[in-house]
Amino acid sequence: MTAQGYQHMVLDDYVARLRALRRERAARLDALRRRQDVAAYQEHCLDAVRKAFSPIPARTPLRPQVTGGVEQDTFRIEKLLLESRPGFLVTANVYVPTDRSGPHPVVLGTCGHSMEGKAAPVYQGFCRRLVRCGFLVLIYEPCNQGERDQYIDVPGRECVASCCPAHNMMGKQMELLGEYYGMWRAWDGIRCLDYLLGRPDADPRVVGLTGNSGGGTMSEWLWAVDERFTMAAPSCFVTTFLHNLENELPADCEQYPPGVIGAGLEMADLMAPRAPKPLLLLGQQYDFFDRRGLREAHADLARIYARLGRPENIEMFLGPSTHGYSEHNQKAMTTFFCKHAGLDARPGLEDVTPLEMGVLQVTPEGNTIRAGSRPVFALLDEQAERLGKRRRPLTGEALTRRLVRLLGLPPWRNERVGVPHYRVPRAQSLDGKTWARYAVETEREIRAVLKKRLLVPGWSHTLDVEPEVHLVLPDVASEEDITNDAWTRGLCPGQALYALDVRGLGESLPQAQGVAAFFQPYGMDYMMHGHGLLFGESYLGRRVFDLLRTLELLRANGAERIHLYGRGQGALLALFAGVLHPRVVHITLRNGPLDCRAWVRAPLVAWPAANFLRGMLRHFDLPDVMALAGDRLSVEEPWGPDRKPIPA
Repeated sequence: MTAQGYQHMVLDDYVARLRALRRERAARLDALRRRQDVAAYQEHCLDAVRKAFSPIPARTPLRPQVTGGVEQDTFRIEKLLLESRPGFLVTANVYVPTDRSGPHPVVLGTCGHSMEGKAAPVYQGFCRRLVRCGFLVLIYEPCNQGERDQYIDVPGRECVASCCPAHNMMGKQMELLGEYYGMWRAWDGIRCLDYLLGRPDADPRVVGLTGNSGGGTMSEWLWAVDERFTMAAPSCFVTTFLHNLENELPADCEQYPPGVIGAGLEMADLMAPRAPKPLLLLGQQYDFFDRRGLREAHADLARIYARLGRPENIEMFLGPSTHGYSEHNQKAMTTFFCKHAGLDARPGLEDVTPLEMGVLQVTPEGNTIRAGSRPVFALLDEQAERLGKRRRPLTGEALTRRLVRLLGLPPWRNERVGVPHYRVPRAQSLDGKTWARYAVETEREIRAVLKKRLLVPGWSHTLDVEPEVHLVLPDVASEEDITNDAWTRGLCPGQALYALDVRGLGESLPQAQGVAAFFQPYGMDYMMHGHGLLFGESYLGRRVFDLLRTLELLRANGAERIHLYGRGQGALLALFAGVLHPRVVHITLRNGPLDCRAWVRAPLVAWPAANFLRGMLRHFDLPDVMALAGDRLSVEEPWGPDRKPIPA
């Protein structure tokens, strides 16, 4: 890869848009003068939370089992197994005080991204501190941590060997079903709280919530979605969405609640609806979650708490260490919870000694799947099957309207928004040919880079469009396909050939390393897709929009008949744009997927997250869209979920 002049283009566009939304938000916060104003703002935030964390599943029998216990000096640790969904097992430990009578104030503990889950020494640590003070504490494990490895018996599971890529694998499959992995995570916590508050030794009047890192995420999210909590202390997560974006900090898919930025919210706003309940924000001096954002979140919330007459209920503590639930933060949390529960914090401030991991194991083999749990991918497969049977077939205009809606396409036709402006950067020499370059300004500062294989090398400073246009959409980068892909190099010999890099592909690849780095499951392309979700839009849809605007440019300059050729990821772009644009007379798809239902049926999917159109399988699948194209469509060597040729 040689020509990469737009690496920060998408990132900078997101930053500019988010800064504009934050200016509007700041004015709105400044206008909160009366309790009624605060209540209206809280309801606005709650509305965005409800939309992001939907759909909410039905409560089903928990079927709790206590599989064993460990006696300690002043408390007992119970080994708990329950079903948050039918057949979907959750492992947890319950720390029960034995040196005093109940009912006890309760705390729900959420795990961060540790492969050891609930048995990680640092998470045992805060549970042991709290139970010594008299709290009844339940800490539960997320998927693919501790005993909840969902892929333990799946061949080729190296790509999900650690918890973050595993979460993202499940999350992108859920997007096709219109689900949000953050709600799946939160639902486990809600059902664990159901169990906890159903115990006779639990006092429902005092209900705390805490966790660190990914557990800090869940603490904030659960605080937003469940009103039963009376106090919370999220650790090493709270900052601002803007700082995460500016600092190029990718997050797990559960950390991208759909639409909340688009609704004008910042991270603090997911906690604002519960004010003035006691809230402690915990961070670290040297955390990768920017401490400037933590201070800003605290200041914003402090204003709301002051307006509600309870400024003493919001606190912030910044530990002296790097990312983690250090003993400084654990002690600050313990002191805060004890103050608001009327308990003596001193027993929780003493040193704690964790147990060996195996001592806390709930299942016989240390894995819920081997204990009979349904894996997430099996549950998703069944859900996709049900959706497919229930949905009414969409055809013609109805399907087109639904496709436009899911893609979130802004107006793209000339009569609505005019012809895109374009720049003419220097030409390139690729595969022994001269390729002119055109930076097409599709919206704001976003540019799709159009290349044209010239028949006359000297004609590289103007855009002269033939009545019959052949345009190829590459898998990742036009330069890569033009240079190394035999099929692309062999297209339309002796004719002009166009190639297009839409946003985030080709010349605007966000990684300097190029194509190889693009497929990192935690890379910048994944992050841009995640922020698209936060804005409440489809990153895939914006790529289709870039293509449609480019087609409008070509049409305005003389193109009467357009042939689209899409390879790999480009096949999806070619298909969606091809059925929407009236000048497209033929669409050739190579190495593309035949259907997205297969992406949910397979446990592991190699296609990048940006290709998963949120909610699509609720309404249609790719064969329905292909049917719109009719005999204008050709399909060559399709790829399966593993991005390899489907066996004949």
